[in-house]
Amino acid sequence: MKVVSVVGMAGSGKSEVARILERNGFVTVRFGDITDEEVKRRGLELNEENERRIRQQLREEHGMEAYAKLNLPRIDAALKSSDVVVDGLYSWEEYTLLKSRYADGLHLVAVWASPKTRYGRLARRRVRPLTAEEATSRDVAEIENANKGGPIAMADFTIINESSLEDLKRQTERVLAGLR
Repeated sequence: MKVVSVVGMAGSGKSEVARILERNGFVTVRFGDITDEEVKRRGLELNEENERRIRQQLREEHGMEAYAKLNLPRIDAALKSSDVVVDGLYSWEEYTLLKSRYADGLHLVAVWASPKTRYGRLARRRVRPLTAEEATSRDVAEIENANKGGPIAMADFTIINESSLEDLKRQTERVLAGLR
């Protein structure tokens, strides 16, 4: 069984790649569900400010590998019957935890898009849209505070998502072929 983690900056198309993998038999484990569940549990509104605060608090409490650590039971349960796609690995520490646990069974797929492209997508998304200022602030926080660059740099596959959804699907299918 394989664990494929899709990594990239907000708006790059990570979740779309995860959905394509899911349609090809993978079970999705979305790291951000931990944040969403905690925001709701605390009775807070789902927005960038509250989500960021919860992410920071969880990392303070559990370390920079918090999301990988908290999602291990979900990943392990899914692996009993299927390959798994992880949507939302952020930090170097999360990557090293998953790598130590799954070794050669872990594969990283980086999805890259320019800030201009990503910010446009983020402004138009239906769920939790971001202004350009919010998106820039999130980028800086993810690079400086979440150590997000390392996993992107260690990717086994890179998808450039500057074009159409059809092109993204074609590139993801090439990744699938490389994983088999």
